[in-house]
Parts: sequence; C-alpha cells; structure tokens
Amino acid sequence: MLTRNSLYLLLWILFDGGLLTPLQPQPQQTLATEPKENVIHLSGRRSHFQRVKRGWVWNQFFVLEEYMGSEPQYVGKLHSDLDKGEGTVKYTLSGDGAGTVFTIDETTGDIHAIRSLDREEKPFYTLRAQAVDIETRKPLEPESEFIIKVQDINDNEPKFLDGPYVASVPEMSPVGAYVLQVKATDADDPTYGNSARVVYSILQGQPYFSIDPKTGVIRTALPNMDREVKEQYQVLIQAKDMGGQLGGLAGTTVVNITLTDVNDNPPRFPKSIFHLKVPESSPVGSAIGRIRAVDPDFGKNAEIEYNIVPGDGGNLFDIVTDEETQEGIIKLKKPLDFETKKAYTFKVEASNLHLDHRFHSAGPFKDTATVKISVLDVDEPPVFSKPLYTMEVYEDTPVGTIIGAVTAQDLDVGSSAVRYFIDWKSDGESYFTIDGTEGTIATNELLDRENMAQYNFSIIASKVSNPLLTSKVNILINVLDVNEFPPEISVPYETAVCENAKPGQIIQIVGAVDRDLSPAGQQFSFRLAPEAVIKPNFTVHDFRNNTAGIETRRNGYSRRQQELYFLPIVIEDSSYPVQSSTNTMTIRVCRCDSDGTILSCNVEAIFLPVGLSTGALIAILLCIVILLAIVVLYVALRRQRKKDTLMTSKEDIRDNVIHYDDEGGGEEDTQAFDIGALRNPKVIEENKIRRDIKPDSLCLSRQRPQVEDNTDIRDFIHRRLQENDADPAAPPYDSLATYAYEGNGSVAESLSSIDSLTTEADQDYDYLSDWGPRFKVLADMFGEEESYNPDNVT
Repeated sequence: MLTRNSLYLLLWILFDGGLLTPLQPQPQQTLATEPKENVIHLSGRRSHFQRVKRGWVWNQFFVLEEYMGSEPQYVGKLHSDLDKGEGTVKYTLSGDGAGTVFTIDETTGDIHAIRSLDREEKPFYTLRAQAVDIETRKPLEPESEFIIKVQDINDNEPKFLDGPYVASVPEMSPVGAYVLQVKATDADDPTYGNSARVVYSILQGQPYFSIDPKTGVIRTALPNMDREVKEQYQVLIQAKDMGGQLGGLAGTTVVNITLTDVNDNPPRFPKSIFHLKVPESSPVGSAIGRIRAVDPDFGKNAEIEYNIVPGDGGNLFDIVTDEETQEGIIKLKKPLDFETKKAYTFKVEASNLHLDHRFHSAGPFKDTATVKISVLDVDEPPVFSKPLYTMEVYEDTPVGTIIGAVTAQDLDVGSSAVRYFIDWKSDGESYFTIDGTEGTIATNELLDRENMAQYNFSIIASKVSNPLLTSKVNILINVLDVNEFPPEISVPYETAVCENAKPGQIIQIVGAVDRDLSPAGQQFSFRLAPEAVIKPNFTVHDFRNNTAGIETRRNGYSRRQQELYFLPIVIEDSSYPVQSSTNTMTIRVCRCDSDGTILSCNVEAIFLPVGLSTGALIAILLCIVILLAIVVLYVALRRQRKKDTLMTSKEDIRDNVIHYDDEGGGEEDTQAFDIGALRNPKVIEENKIRRDIKPDSLCLSRQRPQVEDNTDIRDFIHRRLQENDADPAAPPYDSLATYAYEGNGSVAESLSSIDSLTTEADQDYDYLSDWGPRFKVLADMFGEEESYNPDNVT
C-alpha cells in the first residue's frame, strides 16, 4: 500500500507541477492540471472580493480501517506551489480528529493516522488545511477543506436481527407453499467489494423445506406433510457474505415451523358395539351413558356431531355432544319400564361439523356404531292411574259424603298392597278424609263456596311391603254453587230524568249481579214490584239479555211537584231454587236542555228566577233572612210582653187561674193546655217543650219535685193515660192540652178557688156541663171528683 501511494505521489509531482491533488482519486474525480480561480473572501485581509489564483486543491484521501502496523499509517501529503523548499512555509491541520487521529508534518505536509480506525464507527473525517508564512504567521493561501474516508474491510458477519423466527404452514400443503421470509444485515460497506453481499442456505431442515439464496424466502419442499405424523419442525438458516465465497463471514438463525391442522381425517368409533345398563327408575332427561368417536384432527376440525339413526328404541333416547370432550351423551327422553321392555338397540352416527371440500374424495367423513341398552329392574313406588284428579262437590254437602276415589298400583313383579293417606301439609284444616284401603275421598267439614271455591291437596300412596316407597298425586276439588243468594241490581242505584222527558224514553240501563257462582246461561229477569204497577210514573223494560231499561211513562216531570221517585224493581235468577230480590232505584228529576244534557238537579234551583246573577240572588237571600229575623224578634217580644201582663202572682199558682184572651180549642186542641202551668209558672219558660211531637227519653225521665195537695191532678193524669192507652185511635204518644191563664172578660168568669167563699169541696160544678163542648173536659173532671170520696180509699 505504501509503494502504491509513493507511486501516486511521484506521478503527481511529474504531471501537476506542484499542485496538491488526492493521492487516490475516485472514478468521478479528475486530477487538477491547471489552476482554478475561485472568489474567496479572506477575513481580516481584504475588504472586498477579489479573484485570486488557487495554488493547491484536493478532494479526498483514503485510509484503511483496522490498521494494525507498528508505525503510523501514512495517509497523504499536502504541498503548496508557494513552498520553495526553503522552510518558510508551515502547514496546519484542523477539523475532525486533527491532532488526535491525524497528524501533519508542519514542514513537509505529510499526514499520518496515529491510531486504528473503524469504518462502522465513523466512515469519514472532514478536515481543513492551510499554508502560512512561518515568520509572519500569515496565511499564504486561503484555508481549504478535504475528506479522509475510511476504506472498508470485511470485518462484520451477517446478522439476523429478527431471529429466531416462528412460522406456520397448513398440513398437506403442495410443494413450494410459502412459509416465511428471513433477512440478514451486514454492517460492512455495501458499495465497496462483496463484504456486504449475503447468500442464504439451509443447514438443517431438509428435505422438508427450501430457501431462496438471494431473497431468503422459505418454502415447502415435500408434498402432503401430515400434522398427525409430525407437527413441529426446526430449520437452521445460514447467511454468508462475500457472495458465499470461501473466506466469507456467516451468521445463522433458527426458524420454528408448525404444521396447522386441516380436516383431513373423519371421526372413527374405536369399537362397533357399545353396551349400557340403565335402571328403570332413571328420571327423564338424565344422562344414562357416554360413547366417543376418535378424530385425530385438532380444534374445530375435530368437532363431532352425534345422531341416533331411526330404529328400535330410538324415540326413547336422545344424544348430545359434550363440547369439551367431544363425547356423545345419551339421555333418556321417556321413562323406562322393566316390566314392559327389558332391552333396546339402536345405532348412533358420528360426523364432522366443519368439512373441507378438498378431502371429500377420500370418502364420507362419518362413522356408525351400535348401542345396546339393558333395563335393570328396580323396586318402584306405586303408580297412580291419573297424574291429576279433579272432583266436584256441592256446597253444604253433609259431612261424610263420598265425592270420589283415587287408584294406585304396584307394577313390580311381586305386586304389593297400597295404602292411601292425605298429605297433612296440603290439607292442614282436614276438610276431607280418605279411606286408607279403598282410596275413597269424603268430606270432613261443611263446605261453603263463598268462603273457598276450590281445594287443592295431595294424596300419598305407599307400598305395604316397603312403606318408604311412596308416590304423590294432586287432588283438585271444585265446590259447586247452590243458589242461596238472590240477584241484586248492579250500580248505579240512582239515576236522573229530565223534566222535559217524553213517554217511552229509556233513562237508564241496569244489570244484575249474583253472589252465587252463576252457571253458564244464567238468566236474570226484571219487572216492577206489584205495588208500583198501579199508575206507574216509570216502568221496567226487560231486554232479555240480563239487562233492563228504566222507561218513562209520563210526558214531562216537575221538580216543584216531586223531586224524587222511588222505583222498586224485582230481579229473579234462573237457578234452582229461584231467588229474587226487590231493589229500589232512586230517580231524581233534573232540569235539562233541549238535547237532554242535565243542567241542574238541585231543589233550590226550582225557586231561582231565570236570568238573575249570583250576586243578585245572594242579595235577595240576605234580605229574606233579615226580614225573617225581624219577624221572629217581633213575635218573641210580643209573647214576652203578654206573659208579663197575664202573670197575676209570683207565688205558687197551683190553684191560680191562668187568664187568656183566646178560648181554647177544647179537648182536640193539643197546643192550648199545659199542665205544667198548674205547677210553677217559672218552670214554663225554663222547660218549654213542644207538645205536638213525641217527647224524647230525656224529657220523659225528668221528674219534678212532688207538691203537696196534687192528688186531683195526679189522678186526672192517670185516668187520661189509661184512656189513651185503651183507645186504639189515640196517637202513638201521650199529649196534654195546655191552656194559658184565664183573662178578664171570659164568659165563664174565673174558675179559680182563690176568690171563692166556699171551699173546694162545697162548690157545685154541674154548671160546667151547660157551657158547651169546650168545657166538657172540666165538667167531667170536677164531676168525677164529687163522686170520688177519698175517705173510702184504704
């Protein structure tokens, strides 16, 4: 290398005449044979641009990487045509690696690399060179830049940066099926020599796979590789530089290739006959056995569907696939009976769910096996003849009446007797009883459909030979209705009729309800009560569909005459015995418009004048109330003033005579005489009650303090009470005629004994009979006193 560089330097001196040129030119580079002129601005020396003559130019130098010599590696030489060899020119070097990697001889301009270089670490260095006057330290030439490139050698092997690799290819693939592409990289310079040209080859994995030496694409090399034979393959790939020539560097990687499954194998039963034993007591829906077909495929390609081939016993069983184990689970669809049939035989077919059309030519992807089931005898509980018993009984049926029976049998070979009893949990109140031997059901209580219309309980049957074996059945008893309640009118009980209603108008549709359980076709009939048939204001029109209409019979109604009408309606049912009831419909007379819309049904509306506003009506009512208050006050004052003038004494007026201006009405006048006035006039005002109505219990129970010498009055009262009690025409209560005090001007004058000269016993009251019928009561009273002698009473 040094010899070649020296030769280049000699040629440069001979032909260039001192111009500085690269010692190792590249094809695109031309040796400078004549000066080139460039516009250069020298900082600090020129204030304007000036065309100058370049005395030396160069482009680049080369240096070998990984130099291991004992002396510094010679790179090249710098020389200026201003250098006359007198030692007046000094060469300087600056830039990448100046002084650390590269050095220059200041006098000769020789450049050396003082340490080993690595192209992969730094491929080139950019430096700047300048020639200066050794005495003045001034530049003789402008500073120039050049490059030193590190020349590559084959010191890096190819590397698989993504290895190791994992790939897959379907089994049974044809030759040349694509598997994977690998790639190796070489850090050497691809533009210089063959150091970075890589060639691929297989070191391990033949004859199953092949690789393209240039692209690194791996493909299958054998046809019909079977996953069930071998699933995993490990292939060793080598990448070698220098185009695979001897002396090239190589790198390797591993490719793990897996054959993926395809459905190329049908399911197969390991044996042709499967034997199963099943107890006859197995419940419906339970699994009674498993069978399995083998499929060497994997995943969904190994999913198997099982089906029972129609034949003997196939309708009693069903088969489903266990998704985890791919086994066929045989289940029971109907109950088994050893006494009826002891064995069953049928065939089962297994097939793949997901088929691959490429392998249809290999044959059907299914297999068939025979299943034989033997039924085992089991000691079973009794069996009822029905799954549910439904019975009916009329309500109020006498206790002990048999309403039905249940039957259960032991179907085993050795038949046993059966006992019956009611499950107390379902019939806790013991409405029914059952005969333990015969199974007959009877009532134990009186039943009422209105309280409970249906009873639901259970009956248990057990074997006498084994009481632990029991069976249960539900009993449903419907209580039939007896017609004991009459039908009633359904709401509403009140309706309205317009004042302007016309005859024959239907004002209300009524229906009927019956608390009894009405049988199908129950009919209700409607009619007027007998007392309402005579001159009815309304009538009932039976529509014969369990409804009736209230029909008017008059041409218009008046609220002033009668506001409410009470219409008795008789409703009958069609059951036996026939029940009927009388229901009263209240009909209110209302004011309506011409269309029949009700405007008002209030009684007060009758008296309100038409066209008055609400304020006017209120004012009128207030005036009426004020006038009534004035009248009442005036009458009260008049009565008080009259009583004050008539009262003659504040003493005990038991014998006084009450004066009055008006004559009484006789014994028929019940408002004219008050026996209390003969007792104490003060009590009259305090305890004044009405005598024209029945006194309440409080007034009747009130007792006055007894007064001496009141025998006549007490006897009179007792006699009158006896007469009224014996009189069938007397009112339903006792009444006394009251009279006010006597006044002056009476024709009979005073009847009091206050002014009499004789005693009460000496007076003659026969003249009272001559005064007329109005004094007949007094005449009878005092006439009886004369005939009565108290001395004769013992």
